[in-house]
Amino acid sequence: MDTRERLLASTKDLLWERGYIGTSPQSIQRRAQAGQGSMYHHFDGKRGLALAAVADTSDELRSRASAVLDAPGPALQRVIGYLHMERAALRGCPMGRLTQDPEVVADEDLVQPVAGYFAWLVDTLAGLLAEASAAGDLAPHLSPREIASAAVATVQGGYVLARASHDAASMTVAVDGLVALLAAAAPAEEA
Repeated sequence: MDTRERLLASTKDLLWERGYIGTSPQSIQRRAQAGQGSMYHHFDGKRGLALAAVADTSDELRSRASAVLDAPGPALQRVIGYLHMERAALRGCPMGRLTQDPEVVADEDLVQPVAGYFAWLVDTLAGLLAEASAAGDLAPHLSPREIASAAVATVQGGYVLARASHDAASMTVAVDGLVALLAAAAPAEEA
């Protein structure tokens, strides 16, 4: 890994662990084993590095989710596959973490990739849930967008429950509850 990549990886990890406020340029440099000159050679300070790190994290999370959401198979099963994805429940969501950071939320440039990631995720899930409804796998009176928002909120809430209880199973229980509701929302088959 070259110095730029080490700085970026270190910033991504520190933002996930400590948030923007808790991440200092010195902590980034220490973790990356890079000097101040190297940091300023590649980035225009902490904010520039954070912008690159948040955009990179957003891209990684989109790619990971897309691998499940764009896979072949029935739309509802792909949504359920997304819900059951393996996650670092006790560590929390790297994007969700940033929504709790007042400096990120107050900075239009920093919050844009965070908001963009969540908007993309809700849109993608809503599209799949609309497909599931059209295929008869979801009751037609249900709103795909509302269910998509509930799915994202369930995953984010699952992180909170897992961290609060120090038990990753708390996230599994939350996700399993939503999956059970989705199964119950399927139209009854005619005999």
